[in-house]
Amino acid sequence: MALINPHINFNGNAEEAFNFYKSVFGGEFTKIIRFKDISSPEYPVAENEASKIMHIALPIGKNILMANDVPESMGRVNENENRSKISISTESREEADKLFSGLSAGGNIEVPIDDSSWGSCFGMFRDKFGIEWMVDFDPKI
Repeated sequence: MALINPHINFNGNAEEAFNFYKSVFGGEFTKIIRFKDISSPEYPVAENEASKIMHIALPIGKNILMANDVPESMGRVNENENRSKISISTESREEADKLFSGLSAGGNIEVPIDDSSWGSCFGMFRDKFGIEWMVDFDPKI
């Protein structure tokens, strides 16, 4: 079965965001590539972008959360647009509460985590980096 691995664009703070995500989910980055790592005469990298993230990956369960910083030459990412949400299905209510609490710290809670009318524990928020998340625990699964 195929896996869906979310990829997020940032305006220069991908490393900060991913260190935060790592502090919540745990684990280790499987890859960090900076723009300076791919610099060549054919693809020169501006000095102010050399240390920014070209690719970063954090395994979460069987999936991988990935991101990059968008080079300034490509324009800014609208961090307040209605992006697709990242949905997390947890294995326990305790895990749902922990991830919701950790990831929503400093962000904007849209739906507090609680028992839902459809029988699961559900919550939704935008984290402090503008990324939208949904956390769900269904005890019947």
